[in-house]
Amino acid sequence: MIAELIELRDKIDEVDRAILSLITKRLALVTEVGEVKSQHGIPIYDPKREAEMLTKRRNEAELVGVAPNLIEDILRRLMRESYNSENDKGFKKVYNGQGSIVIIGGNGQMGRLFTRLFSLSGYQVKTLGSKTMHQAAEMVADAAVVIVTVPINKTAEIISGLPPLPKDCILTDFTSIKQQPLQAMLQQHSGPVVGLHPMFGPDVPNLAKQIIVYCDGRESEKYQWLIEQMRIWGANLYPIAASEHDKCMSFIQALRHFTSFSYGVNLLKENANLEQLIALSSPIYRLELMMVGRLFAQDAQLYADIIMSSADNIELIKRYYHCFGQMVRLIEKGDKAGFIDNFNQVTEWFGDYAPRFIKESQALLKLANDNRA
Repeated sequence: MIAELIELRDKIDEVDRAILSLITKRLALVTEVGEVKSQHGIPIYDPKREAEMLTKRRNEAELVGVAPNLIEDILRRLMRESYNSENDKGFKKVYNGQGSIVIIGGNGQMGRLFTRLFSLSGYQVKTLGSKTMHQAAEMVADAAVVIVTVPINKTAEIISGLPPLPKDCILTDFTSIKQQPLQAMLQQHSGPVVGLHPMFGPDVPNLAKQIIVYCDGRESEKYQWLIEQMRIWGANLYPIAASEHDKCMSFIQALRHFTSFSYGVNLLKENANLEQLIALSSPIYRLELMMVGRLFAQDAQLYADIIMSSADNIELIKRYYHCFGQMVRLIEKGDKAGFIDNFNQVTEWFGDYAPRFIKESQALLKLANDNRA
């Protein structure tokens, strides 16, 4: 190898080691930040601080001839790691009253995630599962919060079978539909009730920037501390009426999952060569294929329950099927003008969101391309 190239690579290795040393120092400082935040009950995610810091570093990068997007990519990756470090330091306990946190379904993945978060915040956590439900009356006797996180098709049954809860105990659920379980909780418990929907899977490393939807049931002033506790964990809490939530979930979950499911079934029936598809795919198709594959790496029962959880979901999917058929007939006729007309109508409907989504998707596409073997 050319001696000059070897020398330059040695210098690059030296710089890389210096970068690694600086990253180590930064993460050590982040650990100290996490301890301070834990003591004072400061959320691990501060959107204002993050935005201001990124703007300053982008401006500084531009002044020295470094691409602003490069420094932002590096810092965002470091911040994700920083949130993980802060997450390990524990959190301030918001609730000063007596009582434990009882998680029904606590042995499931989502149950284990929130068991850990409540434990890191200093709460006593008790879990109930299918084999221990006979102990429910004893377990909930001193509960400050009872959380139901079980499969959709069992949620209403579990709620209706709960023993009497303490008067001021908060009853909540983590189900991805809200109207039915919220109504069941209101009927079962006369105290504070709120419906929660964590908009993420149990494999998230922390709750920084994650969305938790909450739907008011009763006595909101008595469950506000629970909302605040989740904010301290880093989550964004989004209030919405149960009916509006379920309408949105029909699009976000039921229809989206159904289209991925149908596409996967069609790939199977067409005997598509996945290895070749991956090898020949552009970053955008690779990303789309990854999302379809991700669905089939998970629990089939869960997605069947989500898609079939309401008659509204089925009707929405049937309307999509009708629309799909119309578009098929359009291309069968070779109606390019009709295709373009429909395309432009949707473009106008998206409005400013279309260019915004192009910009936001760039980082995902770069990551998909970076991960290509």
